[in-house]
Amino acid sequence: MGKSWSLWYRIARFVLRWFFFTPLGGFKVLGVERVPLEGPLIVAPVHLSLLDPPSVGTALPRGLRFMAKEELFRFKPFAALIRSLGSFPVRRGSSDTEAIRRAIAELEQGHAVLVFPEGTRNDGKTMRPINRGVAMLAKRTGANVLPVGLCGTNRVFGRTVVCFGHPFTFAETAGRGDAKQDAEAFSETLRERVLAATREAGLNLE
Repeated sequence: MGKSWSLWYRIARFVLRWFFFTPLGGFKVLGVERVPLEGPLIVAPVHLSLLDPPSVGTALPRGLRFMAKEELFRFKPFAALIRSLGSFPVRRGSSDTEAIRRAIAELEQGHAVLVFPEGTRNDGKTMRPINRGVAMLAKRTGANVLPVGLCGTNRVFGRTVVCFGHPFTFAETAGRGDAKQDAEAFSETLRERVLAATREAGLNLE
């Protein structure tokens, strides 16, 4: 599974689950049987807080690369930590070709890459619009896209629930019109499945 499924990565997952999330209120995973265990995978969670990436990484039964906002890499010790766990920076609000190339390369090697389809955190009540870059990655690589719902990551105490939704590919939603319409159909399907997984996790978003 490569670097992100190293012994260090496994240890980090174990520590997070049993010495962080569990003492704070518990950790529950739903839909793990829906996760494709091999091949390129775009992991697309709802975005509630900074705890979302470690929650998904702890729950996912395979190694995971993380596309994370560049601000998290400014403090060098923390940057070294998250890089060692498979993170790489992306500039929000701009076309970061380096991050996109890195994500494509990881997917072409058959890895799983976490990409927040909303781009940034929502308010815990309403899901933000789907970023167009997710459709581009899915179309370019042919990867499975795994919607992920979360509940509890936006509060300090209480049970954290990660729910894996039903995966699909860009090709499954395409063919309804031109390129723009295909991208819109993909985004709508992803939005619906992320919302469904989030409801299954225990949080109702609009």
